[in-house]
Amino acid sequence: MKKQTLRTTAVGAVNGRMTRARVAALHTSEEIIASESSRQSKQQDQNHTSQVKPKRAMSDGNGSAAKYAPAKRNKKTALQDVTNVLCSSLHKDCFNVTNILARNGKKVGKAPVKVSKVIKSASAEVLKPQSDLSEKTTTETVANELGSETGLQIIEHEEDTSSRLSSARCTKTNSQLAKDCSVTSSKNQAEKGSVHEISTISEKPQVTDIDSDQKDPLLCSLYAPDIYSNLRVTELLRRPCCNFMDTVQKDITQSMRGILIDWLVEVSEEYKLYPETLYLTVYLIDWFLSQNYIERRRLQLLGITCMLIASKYEEICAPRVEDFCFITDNTYTREEVLKMESQLLNYFGFRIFTPTTKTFLRRFIRAAQALYVSPSLELEYLADYLTELTLVEYEFLSFLPSLVAASAVFLARWTLDDSRHPWNPTLEFYTSYKASDLKTTVSALQDLQSNAKECPLSAIRIKYRQQKFKSVALLTSAKIHEALF
Repeated sequence: MKKQTLRTTAVGAVNGRMTRARVAALHTSEEIIASESSRQSKQQDQNHTSQVKPKRAMSDGNGSAAKYAPAKRNKKTALQDVTNVLCSSLHKDCFNVTNILARNGKKVGKAPVKVSKVIKSASAEVLKPQSDLSEKTTTETVANELGSETGLQIIEHEEDTSSRLSSARCTKTNSQLAKDCSVTSSKNQAEKGSVHEISTISEKPQVTDIDSDQKDPLLCSLYAPDIYSNLRVTELLRRPCCNFMDTVQKDITQSMRGILIDWLVEVSEEYKLYPETLYLTVYLIDWFLSQNYIERRRLQLLGITCMLIASKYEEICAPRVEDFCFITDNTYTREEVLKMESQLLNYFGFRIFTPTTKTFLRRFIRAAQALYVSPSLELEYLADYLTELTLVEYEFLSFLPSLVAASAVFLARWTLDDSRHPWNPTLEFYTSYKASDLKTTVSALQDLQSNAKECPLSAIRIKYRQQKFKSVALLTSAKIHEALF
């Protein structure tokens, strides 16, 4: 640019007629300008070369010069180890005090006397990975807690190299022991609640753990012990009275209640409802009758409304209101059913769930089949049959649902195999009932099984005579000896 300006100025300075003398003078001036420009370009190249040379080394506070080469920016390799524990060749660069201060924007001058002293005396030990630094922090904590004079002397002074090395070994051992102790204690605290059931089982080697299989999430094996412990407490609450026929109801009798429930068994079979729906229906009926007087003509309305509520709670596709009206031969209208439903829900406070006999029976059957090679469907159907027989009988309201379920398992095992004792430590552990606790209930159940009272209500017996239930209603049991209890 400068050359071009000079040339323009030289040519522009020519005025007037061009002669040979002027042309010669013009060529001479151009050669001078060209030589001058080439000299200036060479000078610029030399200046640029001098700038590329490294700067003079910086001098630290002690007068020694340290050479600093310009840092090169290298690309990070994919999946490179970015942890704090690097190779030993990089430890000095990572923990160099001068580099750290320069990186943080602080002036690199004379370091404090204490820091420089530590660096000089412990350069072979302090410049370690962060894992060793954390161990040193643990050393300081242990030294402060134990009041160790050696530890304090090492932390505060750090002058004697040999004493520091021996203390470091001791500290490492102490920190490792403390770490192991903390891990062990944390493990014990974490597993204390969840392994309580297993530890109790381990104290009784003859008890089979039915919650060891955690592959099936539907079994809830991890939470099953806590769930059923809570259900055992819940079954004691909000239980229907066992004498409401004598104290509250004046227009209906025990036989009327039995006829209603026997008919509801047929309704549940007609609409293919779950067994849980039937058990919950009977519970809602008894719960309402415990404190509410009802007329005889409205007893069937109470039954279908309770089954409607239980269906909405248990079923995926509950029957419609019109279906229940149709099953009663349109004795009640849709409006009457809805009005009764509102009355019941307000009385229940919309708290519908309760642990029924079927709730406990499912777990007790699993415990009974723990020693079987393959699950016994006959045992399961027979226990279901015995527990459904108790729904019709008013006297069984005085027994807890868990007690009835345990007694049904006892009698079912005795019916299928009377050559060995029907109770074992596994059942006793998971039911929390001893054989002696089941004596009264098992005797009452055996009377129902043999139909000693010749009850005319036969819906449940006809249901379990079918081949799909292994015809368990046709089975009879041998007389139970007193020695079994």
